[in-house]
Amino acid sequence: MYPLPQFEFDDKILRQGAEISRRLNQLRQEKFPPNARKTLRRFGMAEVAHYLGVSPNNLKRLHLEGKGPVPTQATGGRRFYTAEQMLELREYLDKNGRADTKQYLPHRKDGEKLQVVAVVNFKGGSGKTTTAAHLAQHLALTGHRVLAVDLDPQASLSALFGFQPELDGNPSFYDALRYDADRKKTTDVISPTNFPSLDIIPANLELQEFEYETPLAMQSSMEGRRFFTRLGLGLAEVDDRYDVVVIDCPPQLGYLTLSALTAATSVLITVHPQMLDLMSMSQFLLMLGNLSKTVKEAGANLRIDWLRYLITRYEPTDIPQAQMLGFMQSMLAEEILPSQMLKSTAISDAGLTKQTLYEVERGNFNRDTYDRAIESMDAVNFSIQGLIHRVWGRL
Repeated sequence: MYPLPQFEFDDKILRQGAEISRRLNQLRQEKFPPNARKTLRRFGMAEVAHYLGVSPNNLKRLHLEGKGPVPTQATGGRRFYTAEQMLELREYLDKNGRADTKQYLPHRKDGEKLQVVAVVNFKGGSGKTTTAAHLAQHLALTGHRVLAVDLDPQASLSALFGFQPELDGNPSFYDALRYDADRKKTTDVISPTNFPSLDIIPANLELQEFEYETPLAMQSSMEGRRFFTRLGLGLAEVDDRYDVVVIDCPPQLGYLTLSALTAATSVLITVHPQMLDLMSMSQFLLMLGNLSKTVKEAGANLRIDWLRYLITRYEPTDIPQAQMLGFMQSMLAEEILPSQMLKSTAISDAGLTKQTLYEVERGNFNRDTYDRAIESMDAVNFSIQGLIHRVWGRL
């Protein structure tokens, strides 16, 4: 038997990381030509009506009367709108609708505070990033001005939005959180996405520097000792630009997660309904509670409007999962969202091309599979949207 060949670990993983990065960029160039930036598909009339909250006949009538943006007409008479045209339709309906009808532009009014939703879990694979991406996009499609914040140095949310940190050179929130003179304004770290009304602060590996620098800053300055205020102060700089901020937190309880929770107005905890995941979540909650008490004693203003648990990757026909859901509901009935995010090949297949359910074409999937997945995703996101509107005092 021959001995295994010796190798330099650091050189080997650097070579492999560079090769993976090169191949991923090659795929991105092929998928999103000519500039490797994501575009967005057109939306059918039924989808547009669904997200605007009107009937398809209403939209058809507007088009026939020459009102609002002109949709693209395909063979068979099917009409399609771009996401930008959906926003134009909202503006038209909001301006020309009756005074007693619903508002089509659900922007914040005076006295309604910015909603900051922190999506958290201690365990990887709980669907946290998938949840954050779909929630942010859904809120944008339903007329809200949204900022997505990727606080995870692994940058999975950024990747879903078409960014490749090691090649694109985009700044992360670290640049607006750092303790030295190179600190930037929050406006300088925001990038647009392929969804109108949805911006992102992408992540990169530099975010990890905040975890290393904060303990040192705590020993030498008041800024360090009040690290938990920095993210909230950064968001305050852009308060007037957005209705909702969705933060994808890293899967560990470090200074970034504590900063996000201090800035948050609401917390969404994703959990897969299996025993090991529930055990992990119990440890996460105990640690989170103790750390929250510590930062509260240090002066943090923790004011959470709502806390909810979202069951993810759920398979209703899986009896142990159904039993685990019942077990959780017996303890946390009030806090568990009434809808679950179903496990679906449509979600995982869309992820293979760095896309979400809101981006992929329905025709690329088995229609029943896609419809089940999008219905479950919409049910979850409309529930969360309802919680946000209740905080604003809306019905």
